[in-house]
Amino acid sequence: MRIVLLGAPGSGKGTQAKLLVDKYRIPHVSTGDLLRAVLAAGTPLGLQAKAAMDAGQLVSDEIVLGIIRERLRANDARKGFILDGFPRNIPQAQALDETLRTLNQPLDVAVLMDVDFDALMQRLTGRRNCENCGASYNVYTNPPRLDDQCDRCGAALHHRADDNEETIGNRLRVYDVQTRPLIEFYRSQGRLEVLDAVGEVNVIFKRLLLLLDPVVKGTRKPMPPPLQTGTKPAKGKTAPQPLSRAGKLPAAAKGKPVISRSSGKKPEKTPAKPARSPAHKAHAGKLAAAARRSMKKPAVKAAGVKGKAAKAGKRVAGKKPLKKSAGRK
Repeated sequence: MRIVLLGAPGSGKGTQAKLLVDKYRIPHVSTGDLLRAVLAAGTPLGLQAKAAMDAGQLVSDEIVLGIIRERLRANDARKGFILDGFPRNIPQAQALDETLRTLNQPLDVAVLMDVDFDALMQRLTGRRNCENCGASYNVYTNPPRLDDQCDRCGAALHHRADDNEETIGNRLRVYDVQTRPLIEFYRSQGRLEVLDAVGEVNVIFKRLLLLLDPVVKGTRKPMPPPLQTGTKPAKGKTAPQPLSRAGKLPAAAKGKPVISRSSGKKPEKTPAKPARSPAHKAHAGKLAAAARRSMKKPAVKAAGVKGKAAKAGKRVAGKKPLKKSAGRK
């Protein structure tokens, strides 16, 4: 099972990745951890990364992909991996697809850890870590029993200086601009799954296992990308037809007869109209002209009747009223 975890800072990617490692016994490949490891080991790629960092430059995608490639060639990654922190944009995702293709380890699914902005701010600004035993807390959702003191070992808790609203707001804006387009990238490939990542850690993990169960069993059927509605096809072109799960056009869209599921028979074709000869067309024209003339005659008669009735009406209107008889009062 080969997974990419997507999500904003504070969405819980690292926490869920550790639980997946224990569940499936596949490595959690974090680019940050990998980079620190190769720097400490002094590998050729680590030396290239160090040179870039010493010069105040970002480590290139080529170096990062080389580090990932070496890690995924290890024996423990043969059954799969959980990739976290890479890719961060579409060019990196495209390069990663090519790298995984050469390793014959194509990606199975990209899981988006979906958390709203307010919850992210609460998670990041409220987190506290124990530098002695590594325990994690959050003053809003998982506070220690005593303020700024670890429940396990009693050591002081550490609050990162960059865990403030201004810095976190900037990090989330960078995520929106650079990383969020990856959601549509993986959705267009049919690899995206969205996980509701709000709630207790164990509850979120259960949701994640239900989502990954078809991937583990090999029964997951990627959904086609949603069709865009409200757009008109270009002039001279037909509107795009919806694809089936197999990525093929339906038979009706190809002009083929559709077999009915109830009868299993093909529908009968409508017989074509026979072609008309010139003599037949001329005869039909004469009949049409005669029909038009016959349609005009009733209108003329009706007009004549109307005229006679009008004249009769005038004569009646022109008569003088009858005089009353002398015998009547």
